[in-house]
Amino acid sequence: MAFKKVTEESSLYRHLEKMSVSEIVSSINKEDKKVADQVADALPQITALIEAVSKKMKKGGRLFYIGAGTSGRLGILDASECPPTYGVPHGLVVGIIAGGEKAIVNAIENAEDNAAQGWTDLCEYKVNSADFVVGIATSGTTPYVIGALEKCREEGIATGSISCNPDSPVSHVADYPIEVIVGPEFVTGSTRMKAGTATKMILNMISTAAMIQLGRVEDNKMVNMKLTNNKIFDRGTRMLMEKGNIDEVEARALLMKFRSVKQALENLK
Repeated sequence: MAFKKVTEESSLYRHLEKMSVSEIVSSINKEDKKVADQVADALPQITALIEAVSKKMKKGGRLFYIGAGTSGRLGILDASECPPTYGVPHGLVVGIIAGGEKAIVNAIENAEDNAAQGWTDLCEYKVNSADFVVGIATSGTTPYVIGALEKCREEGIATGSISCNPDSPVSHVADYPIEVIVGPEFVTGSTRMKAGTATKMILNMISTAAMIQLGRVEDNKMVNMKLTNNKIFDRGTRMLMEKGNIDEVEARALLMKFRSVKQALENLK
């Protein structure tokens, strides 16, 4: 039986062009509300993947996301937020997209159809068995991603996958598959919508939980965040005032001296 893509099924809504703006946004919102429940159904799969990722990273391994189109962009977004948010080095979490950097802002024709290129792109980072690779493909059929995961398996590299179709091909080549079945999109086939939202939610869970497991969060605070702008410096000041029971002047002085919330806190003890 041919593989059926739920993500490509016809929208539950007809004649969108005849809807008022109010009808459009309320309908989109109605569909979006379904996403969190579908992600909840996949929590056991998500948990298993995160536990495997954390085990690798605690031993010095890296986390790779690899995808095409929206999936690839979401992986890059999640990876790029880890250094400033948690103070980890660039390269600990890596996002790779079919077509390279140009594909982040422009669609690159046929890039996702090259089954060999994904592994080639991973090899540029000297990926190895210490690392963990997550293939992101909402359709579950992207050759670029499937080819990369197949080669990872041959090389003894642990893998996971994120897709939005049941029993998808990418799930069969991943050690830790995640499937979130969000159903047809509001605009038929526009998987940047519900499928993209589900993917973003899962990536939030993966990176956040992994960073907590690595000790990059204390209590509920980003004590390792990089002080890259005034907003974050102010946030760090409030953290020090709260946790150190000190006034704003002292907190700001400590941050200016140590340029790190964590180091400032350690010097308060």
